[in-house]
Amino acid sequence: MVRHAMTASQDRPLIRLLPGRDRRVKSGHPWAFSNEIAMTPAAKALPPGSVVRLEGDDGVKHGAWHFNPHSLIAARRLSADPAAACDGAWYRERLAEALALRDRLFDAPQYRLVHAEADGLPGLVVDRYGDVVAVQANTAGMDAATPMIVEALSALVAPRGIVARNDSGVRKLEGLEEEVRLLAGDATGAVVEENGLRFPVDLLGGQKTGWFFDQREHRARVARLSKGATVLDAFCHTGGFGIGCAVAGAAQVTLLDRSEHALMTAQQAAAMNGVDGRVTTMRAEAMEALERMVGEGRRFGVVITDPPAFAKTRKDQPAALRAYAKLARLAATLVERGGFLFIASCSHHVAPGEFADAVAWGAHRARRDARILHMGGAGPDHPLHPMLPESAYLKGMLLHLA
Repeated sequence: MVRHAMTASQDRPLIRLLPGRDRRVKSGHPWAFSNEIAMTPAAKALPPGSVVRLEGDDGVKHGAWHFNPHSLIAARRLSADPAAACDGAWYRERLAEALALRDRLFDAPQYRLVHAEADGLPGLVVDRYGDVVAVQANTAGMDAATPMIVEALSALVAPRGIVARNDSGVRKLEGLEEEVRLLAGDATGAVVEENGLRFPVDLLGGQKTGWFFDQREHRARVARLSKGATVLDAFCHTGGFGIGCAVAGAAQVTLLDRSEHALMTAQQAAAMNGVDGRVTTMRAEAMEALERMVGEGRRFGVVITDPPAFAKTRKDQPAALRAYAKLARLAATLVERGGFLFIASCSHHVAPGEFADAVAWGAHRARRDARILHMGGAGPDHPLHPMLPESAYLKGMLLHLA
């Protein structure tokens, strides 16, 4: 077995780092950029997603990596062992390790099962909704490995259905097309259960992988503050925050989103949880609706704003910070005295401190005295690779406004 693995490793293409460009990889960083790699004609000719051996120009072996000669992030580490098989059995072992961690963290199979580099599977996201699983392969390597991943998931969790949610824009950076399709079984009627609530999940037609598990703990925290309050949930998606508030005893909840599909799903969720009588929906562009409500003098006991990313690239950062400050100003204005504001950012190009400054500035512009009750990120099923601080994309702030 060892001899076979070593032979396979020797047959694997060898990619070398440029002289003096190996510092990050030697420090444990799981990526190698194209300008750090000797892009020889042979390297450029390799099919995107190939498994390669990566070595420094000094001969130091850095393990087995996925390689894409056409991507800025040209190599992503799979294993420190250059002889790692990276076959079906290897994927099953990695997925089993991720599953074992989630089983320690959660009592029910409702979580992000794989969170890319932090789980040793770079570019792969897997979300689990009980007996249905959504897979998102964001790199050429994981796209090519999808059949092995499906086989491993089938063996480990025996899902009723597996869906490819490959509609992330980052796939274009890898030369991949966006797609949503059924990979195995049947995904109809999928349901997510969270904090004692149930929500329908449309894995073949909804947004992203169907549900944002990363906000689980923030949703529970905000719901505890909402008893007897009027609540506005802006950028509500399928109503996770707002419906949680309604179940916790909010007097009235308004769900605001521009997506008709999302609001229809939210209405179904409200009925499933027995709170449809206290939940109303409003279809509109959220920022425009917030400005209109400010002009009308509307006020709410709890305001929630969880927008999509304002900064999709680093060059968008200045405009994004201005947008977050404006959002904070509008939302803070809509909070009644003694009420609460929860505001979030999922822009990984905006650092936590920058986001906090923008929110503080917005609250100040609204002439509100604010106290920060909580600042946090994604839940534990979204672990972070210690060498990828930029992967700490989610930032949430809970404020009490006098």
